[in-house]
Amino acid sequence: MSRTDRANRVIAAPPTTVYGALLDRESLEAWLPPDGMSGRIERWDPRPGGGFRMVLTYLDPTGSPGKSSEATDVVDVGFADLVPPERVVQRAVFEADDPSYAGTMTMTWYLAAAGDGTEVTVTATDVPPGIDQAAHEAGIASSLANLASYVEAAR
Repeated sequence: MSRTDRANRVIAAPPTTVYGALLDRESLEAWLPPDGMSGRIERWDPRPGGGFRMVLTYLDPTGSPGKSSEATDVVDVGFADLVPPERVVQRAVFEADDPSYAGTMTMTWYLAAAGDGTEVTVTATDVPPGIDQAAHEAGIASSLANLASYVEAAR
């Protein structure tokens, strides 16, 4: 059965600013890795049909073994749909030998004006069963907090 994980947050920046941070390589490297990880983008093509490859490295892999290696999660992300400044749809595939991480997870980033800010809702569908739901939702929430700090500091 397919699983859906979600998280949302209101960010004190307009939708165009938040949308820009979703499609800028340096921005993504800065805010997308959740707490306890760092990230590096190896390939970048920000257009529908394009995408990116990100290597996420655990700062302390002791309690969180990586999916791709002992200390890393490698994910290939395709941009399935880009609707400025309302939505970014990504298709993510983890590089992993463990079949419980196989498959394509869809991450949809919805942006809606909320007063002077933007409500960002992230919905992940077809989440591989090897990814713990509570940890995944906490990771998405952490990335959203990082995104808020990143765009709010730039204002």
